[in-house]
Amino acid sequence: MIIGFILRRSAFLLLNLLLVSILIFLIVNVLPGDIARMILGEHASDAEVAQLRETLGLNLPLLARYLDWLGDLLHGDLGQSLSLHRPVAELIHGRLLNSLILAGLALAMAVPLALLLASVAANRPGRLADRLISRTTTLFFSLPEYVIAILLTLIFSLWLDVLPGSSLMDANASPLSDPLALVLPVLATCLPMLAYLVQITRAGLIDILHSEYVRTATLKGLSRRTVIIRHALPNALPPTVTEMGLNFGYLLSGLVLIETIFSYAGIGQLTVLAINNRDLPLIQGCVLVSAFAYSAANLLADVVALLLTPRVRN
Repeated sequence: MIIGFILRRSAFLLLNLLLVSILIFLIVNVLPGDIARMILGEHASDAEVAQLRETLGLNLPLLARYLDWLGDLLHGDLGQSLSLHRPVAELIHGRLLNSLILAGLALAMAVPLALLLASVAANRPGRLADRLISRTTTLFFSLPEYVIAILLTLIFSLWLDVLPGSSLMDANASPLSDPLALVLPVLATCLPMLAYLVQITRAGLIDILHSEYVRTATLKGLSRRTVIIRHALPNALPPTVTEMGLNFGYLLSGLVLIETIFSYAGIGQLTVLAINNRDLPLIQGCVLVSAFAYSAANLLADVVALLLTPRVRN
């Protein structure tokens, strides 16, 4: 059953990426005005514009240009960056790895904390601990990522002067080489996600703790802690994991802001750079890779949720 599910979802993922590639290509190439003139600026000569149009294949019909781009894409060729003069695939590879490190560290911090806080809050709903956790997480969830990032920078970099306020580094260097520079970006990424995970896990746990099988386990003499860990959490995890996958786009959009604010060399910062420079091949590559990451995360979350479902696992 799981293998068939994975195959069906993988086929859907490929179809989704095909549709996204068509949409990206149309949005970028059907903009009003001369794309070559927009890239070079109003002061560029007609000869320079004509040369760029030839380089980008803008003189070809739209369908022929898409099929050429799709053919190169299937061979792993995302084109050449117009502003950085390097292969797009090469630029994205290093930046994507950096973004995955940042997102992975934030997830590794947020998930166990969310499970702990949600368990404490759901154990006695309405009590002081629950109200404190709920109101704090609601506050962090309501604040935009850039506000949290600025507040963290003000507190830990400017006022306390204990952490660097920027993660400026070479795009080819590993962010793990300077752990201190990672602390603020990871915290700024983790806190909104932590707040969201606590809320949905708490809601699921409260419903489960009032179910018949939990009452039965309690009547058998099991401690409250054992009931939560063995019976409640395993049944609350699948919906939480599914929601994490569905909201991975929220994490991606947050990374764009966080990486820009902290000058972190990830794919979000690269996307902003490509848009500012009107670098069409780089824009297409960044958006397509982000779409793939979002689709793959949803697939992974669904598979993990399926494996965590007790009746499937057993």
